[in-house]
Amino acid sequence: MNSLRIGCVKYVNARPLIRGWPGDVEFDHPSALCQRLANGALDVALVSSFEYLRNPVYQIVDHVSISSQGAVYSVVVAHCGEFSNVEEIALDPASQTAVNLLRCVLAELGLKPRLVSDGLGSTGCQHVVSGSLPDISRARLLIGDQAIHFRQKHAGEFQFWDLGEQWKKLTGLPFVYALWLIRTEVTDAKSIAQRLRKLRDKNLSSLDDLIEEAVAGVRLSAVASAKTDDLGPGRELNREFLLRYFRKHLRFSFGENEKQGLQRFADLCEKHGVLPARDRPFTVV
Repeated sequence: MNSLRIGCVKYVNARPLIRGWPGDVEFDHPSALCQRLANGALDVALVSSFEYLRNPVYQIVDHVSISSQGAVYSVVVAHCGEFSNVEEIALDPASQTAVNLLRCVLAELGLKPRLVSDGLGSTGCQHVVSGSLPDISRARLLIGDQAIHFRQKHAGEFQFWDLGEQWKKLTGLPFVYALWLIRTEVTDAKSIAQRLRKLRDKNLSSLDDLIEEAVAGVRLSAVASAKTDDLGPGRELNREFLLRYFRKHLRFSFGENEKQGLQRFADLCEKHGVLPARDRPFTVV
């Protein structure tokens, strides 16, 4: 068990699912973790749900996810003016789930802005701002801690089109952003899944302590390989925001409603040519 190679997204929303794991954890952006899981460099990883839809060869840890039942706050398109007037959206390539969720929602609403990759990764917002003034024809997809930072810094300057909220309006279902996936050759998948569920339950039962650590910028002491800022902005977050974020915006379950939401996402990805038509049974442990 000590040799288990485990990866986790390096956003603050992952804290309730990884804090206290007794071993090394590799933290990275979702796209990098997906690649490492696919090529066998990781055994288990908390990654974008789209990775499972794209390549459903993994085992899903049942009853655990990062999801939302409505507005998620940290997966948004920053824009100015009427959203329907936006002509171009710069994409954050760090999460294929967010990018393809955006594609599907836009297609369902009949909106056709250009979707472009600006090569900035998860930093900067040059496609949202021109000089010191907003460009009303351009917008930018922001995810994770970068979205939180930008919203807190520019709350009065931009509007934020929340993809969790748009998905709920469109489907009435939760949206699943991330799942724990386990490679099929891992022999003790059931015991690992149970440990991850117990860890989630323990962290949610002591959420106040978790939030105090995040506000204080305390690194996860049980994770030897983590840097101080690996799981969120630390001192830039306050207790009131994190209470609202964890309790109002985020869900950490993967029950029947979440499974229906993920299946609807798969259906829309097929409908709009993001994924080929195929069976995608949810293999859970």
